[in-house]
Amino acid sequence: MENFEEIKNKALEIGFTRVFEMDVSTIVCREEVRADCARCRAYDTSWACPPGCGTIEECQERINKYSHGLLLQTTAELEDQFDVDSMMQAAADHGRNFAAFSDYIKSVYPGCMLIGTGGCHRCRKCTYPDEPCRFPDKLTHSMEANGMVVSDVCTANDVKYYYGPGTLTYVACVLID
Repeated sequence: MENFEEIKNKALEIGFTRVFEMDVSTIVCREEVRADCARCRAYDTSWACPPGCGTIEECQERINKYSHGLLLQTTAELEDQFDVDSMMQAAADHGRNFAAFSDYIKSVYPGCMLIGTGGCHRCRKCTYPDEPCRFPDKLTHSMEANGMVVSDVCTANDVKYYYGPGTLTYVACVLID
């Protein structure tokens, strides 16, 4: 990616802890990950989550159209393993940073694919299944909805996922042509 350093600096400026280039060919969409989606409250309520986001095969096909990617991480320091306030704050920070970065990266690469933590949060209420997505160019799928094992994607790209006791890391990615 020619302008990776510029993009990385922008992501860090927005608030991510770390940013890495990724090899899109390392992404494997797995049905067993998708099976866990059925237990989530977002299941069957959004274009970003199953079944609205398509089959595992369709997800893999969409992903395979891209040649470059970015992994974006937000790592929080926790007081202890029960520090729910810090966990929730880190999740909120990561989501806010991803939304801001998504707007930026879409202005640079309009055809990029946004894959975040959890489902899409652009609209208060999704139009699924009655109407098409209001903002398909801003739609954010989750890594898990695409069948990705987040730690496997990190490992396959020589990126740490676990930064030691007392930490929690959220991960998102952006795929670019």
